Amino acid sequence: MSDIDNDNGISGLGWFLAGLGLGALIGVLYAPKAGKETREDLVASALDAKERAAVLAAQAQERAAALAAQGKQQVGEYVDRGREYYDRGRTQWSQYVEKGKGFVQEQQDRISTAIDAGKEAYTSASAESPSQES
Repeated sequence: MSDIDNDNGISGLGWFLAGLGLGALIGVLYAPKAGKETREDLVASALDAKERAAVLAAQAQERAAALAAQGKQQVGEYVDRGREYYDRGRTQWSQYVEKGKGFVQEQQDRISTAIDAGKEAYTSASAESPSQES
C-alpha cells in the first residue's frame, strides 16, 4: 500500500471525526430541549464519538501491524533470495577458479613435456654430431 493510501485513511478518519462533531453540535443547537438535557446529549455524543474513535484507532493499529508483518516477511524473502544469489555466484566463481587452475596446470605440463623433448632432441643431436664428423 502506498503512502498516499495511508494519508487518505488518516485524513479520512480526521474528516469523519470532524463531521461527527459538527453533526452533534448542529443537532444540539436545533433540538428543542432544556439546558440540562442538552448538556447530557452533548456528553453522550462526545462519549459516542470517543468510542467510535477508539474503534477506528484499534482498526488502524491492526492494519498497521498486519502491514508491518507483511513488510517483515517480504524483507526476509528478499534477504533469503540475496543469500541464494550470493551462494550461487560464489559456487560458480569457485568452479571457474578450479577450471582455470586445471587449464594452467595442463599448459605447464605441455610446456614441460615440450622442453624435455627439446632437451632430449638436442642431446641426441649433439651426441650424433661428433660421430658423423669422424
